[in-house]
Amino acid sequence: MADGVLKRIWAGTKGPEAPRADSVEFEEQATLAQGRSRPAWAEIDLAAVTHNAAVLARLVQPAQLCAVVKAHAYGHGGPAVARAALAGGAIGLAVALVDEGVELRQHGVQGPILLLSECSAEAVSTVMAHRLTPTLYTPEGIERFVEATRAQGQRKAVHLKVDTGMHRVGAQPADVPALVKTIVDDPLLHFEGLWTHMPVADGETENDRAFTLGQLEAFERLRGELAGLGLTPEVLHTANTAGAIAFPTARYHMVRCGLGIYGHLPGPAVSRAFAATAEDPLRPAMSLKARVVSVRNLEPGERPSYGRLRPLPARSLVATVPMGYADGVPRQLFHRGYEVLIGGVRRPLAGMVTMDQIVVDCGDDSSVRPGDEVVLLGRQGDQEITAEDWAEMLGTISYEVLCGVGARMPRIAVNGPGRAAGSLSPPGA
Repeated sequence: MADGVLKRIWAGTKGPEAPRADSVEFEEQATLAQGRSRPAWAEIDLAAVTHNAAVLARLVQPAQLCAVVKAHAYGHGGPAVARAALAGGAIGLAVALVDEGVELRQHGVQGPILLLSECSAEAVSTVMAHRLTPTLYTPEGIERFVEATRAQGQRKAVHLKVDTGMHRVGAQPADVPALVKTIVDDPLLHFEGLWTHMPVADGETENDRAFTLGQLEAFERLRGELAGLGLTPEVLHTANTAGAIAFPTARYHMVRCGLGIYGHLPGPAVSRAFAATAEDPLRPAMSLKARVVSVRNLEPGERPSYGRLRPLPARSLVATVPMGYADGVPRQLFHRGYEVLIGGVRRPLAGMVTMDQIVVDCGDDSSVRPGDEVVLLGRQGDQEITAEDWAEMLGTISYEVLCGVGARMPRIAVNGPGRAAGSLSPPGA
């Protein structure tokens, strides 16, 4: 399929003129509940999002890029991140929930928005009203949109998802021809897309690779079967970030990239494949920052924080930082040797993470003062703490780290369109 055709397919869903995706607007949207009541924030680099989208879009050509912005853009903030990804070359967006798509439309985000799961009967009218593209995979789901399009006299493009082995949602391959025929037989439904999802495209083992290649073979068989029946969708898509990078044959007409948009890669195998083929590195878009609010000198043997779990080995300056597990800093980090950055130096926790605060052992460094910047995730000087570092300590994945940043943390955008880098001062500056 020619690039221009795919662009035209996803060109008919423009909403009202979008407001500027600058950092002031994003800040106002993201801090309504918490505001700047304490000096702690998640800093979102919109230029990094745009850069990452551009890098991925170039990498997967002639396929085109759909940016996955579900879960409030993986914790980064939906509307502004969506616009930044579109500015970098994404031709559309994908979300998990109807409400997520509605939020984007309410903030003036234009362009196609694909729902990644079949919606409930109660949500069909909302999908229609906000020009969202539904994914369908059951007879009941298809019938709901048959009825809705007839009632409104409005044609609707839909995508059908097939389960090729993840076994979460999607139609069984044997059921797909009949479901597609139901769609194409209705004059108001348009069979725009066919897709699947790959659960181990980021895997390290030969079994993982064989499973993924088996999924692609199953998808190809189904594609051929449908073509033999004259049922050919305009958009085929199978690849997430891992698939798009590690399995070039999975790119088809479009790829759905989530984690890569935010500057991270899902595992060593994908990182190696990316390094071998990409022209530019990805840039992490989120940093977690705060400012020291209190310092005190404590004697050897003092045991700060809940549980009094660890004695200070020597006389130390202990700094209090206003961010805790309610903000996405897990308690387990204390047991895993986690360090934060103050003054470009790695400094360990002095005690257990609490709901709203951490305490940091600055040793004999008397230069640390209230107001000093603290980096919990991100770069300071020549030191960097990554989401992958957290994930390794916690035995989890970077996705969970990013999505775990608490809702009460203000998202402060920097490097947005029309605004100089760093011109938006963070809390306490």
